[in-house]
Amino acid sequence: MGKTKRRAPIGSGGGKSNQKNMMKQIQQMQAEMQRTQENLEEQEITGSAGGGAVQVVANGAKMLKQVTIDPDVIDEDDVEMLEDLIVAAVNDAMGKVDEMANSEMGKLTGGMNIPGLM
Repeated sequence: MGKTKRRAPIGSGGGKSNQKNMMKQIQQMQAEMQRTQENLEEQEITGSAGGGAVQVVANGAKMLKQVTIDPDVIDEDDVEMLEDLIVAAVNDAMGKVDEMANSEMGKLTGGMNIPGLM
C-alpha cells in the first residue's frame, strides 16, 4: 500500500517561541530607531543660498538654530531678494536633514520605506 504523509498539526513547531523571538527583535529595532532619532536631533546641518551669502543651521529635528547673512547682500531697496535667499537656504538645510534621516533610518530598515518613520 502507498505511504501517506503525516502533517504536523497547525500551530505546532514552536510557534510561541518564534513569536517571542519576533517580538524581541521588533523591540530591539524600536530601541535602535529611538537612539538613531535622538542622534539625528543632535546633528547640525548647514544650508546656504546665494553662494554662501545666506547660511542657516538646523538640527535633525528640523529646528532652525542659526541664520547668518552677509551684510553685502542687505539692500533695503531689494528686501525681496534677501527673503528669497533665506527661504532657499532654509529649504536647502531641510532637504539635507531629510536625506540624512532617510539614510540613517534606511540602515535600520534595510532600505524598506516604512510610512511614518520620518
